[in-house]
Amino acid sequence: MSQKVIVTCAVTGGGAAVLAKHPGIPKTPSQIADAALEAAKAGAAIVHIHVRDPDSGAPSNRFDLYEQVVKKLRDSATDVIINLTCGMDAELVLDSVEPIKIGEATTLKNPRGRCLHAIRLRPEISTLDCATMAFGERIFVARMSDLREMANLMRAAGVKPELECFDLGHIETAKKLISEHVIEDPPLFQFCLGTNNGAPATPLALQAMRELLPKEALWGGFGCSVDAMPVVAQLVAMGGNVRVGLEDNIYLRRGVLASNAQLVDSAVGIIERMGASVATPAEARAILGVEKRG
Repeated sequence: MSQKVIVTCAVTGGGAAVLAKHPGIPKTPSQIADAALEAAKAGAAIVHIHVRDPDSGAPSNRFDLYEQVVKKLRDSATDVIINLTCGMDAELVLDSVEPIKIGEATTLKNPRGRCLHAIRLRPEISTLDCATMAFGERIFVARMSDLREMANLMRAAGVKPELECFDLGHIETAKKLISEHVIEDPPLFQFCLGTNNGAPATPLALQAMRELLPKEALWGGFGCSVDAMPVVAQLVAMGGNVRVGLEDNIYLRRGVLASNAQLVDSAVGIIERMGASVATPAEARAILGVEKRG
């Protein structure tokens, strides 16, 4: 039997700058759900969901917007797996350090506030970003106490955390949570490469991260921008799962803007030409050990 590869599509992301570059970025709940359904038809077993303000397109973490997207996906004929981000409302901006002055652009909420939509809507998967790290002048906050609380809330809701790791040390943080039994087996890891803030999208970095994983781990990853499709090939060659989508890369090829479905189709082509096959949502659920939600 050929290797089964799970394809995730990250359909819109939480970045603001991309809006000026791609007029087709999904903004409204209906657009986001439609893009997710198109990606599923193209071969994505999982759709990774952010939401945006329907009018401005600005990143948002509003519960009602997630609720509308999830309802449309669950009411559809597809059985695609839903993965809701819990990576929003976690940024600290300092206007000054002497004295300490927290900037108005800060979005940081408590752990429950950051994952409320996940514990209420109960998707199969939600992301858990395993690092405090700097994105330019913004600081993404993920203290161990935050991660423990979010992981426990997800477990109580029956949601599987996807452990987002941007660098080697983040894997060690995730393994600490696993050792404390706040993450259930088998743990699910996602390598986030080429973000310009963590590990580069190179075979050497990917191999190093892969070797740090617990033996029982399920894993995959993605590369950003021009690295997106080369990383798909690297992941398949190493036995991992893959993620593509407009959150990570907006181009089909140089100068040609993509849709989510086109990016999924490109990834599927790479996977199949490498002799592997694409997992259906049902097969992905069996691999991940999650149950269908309705």
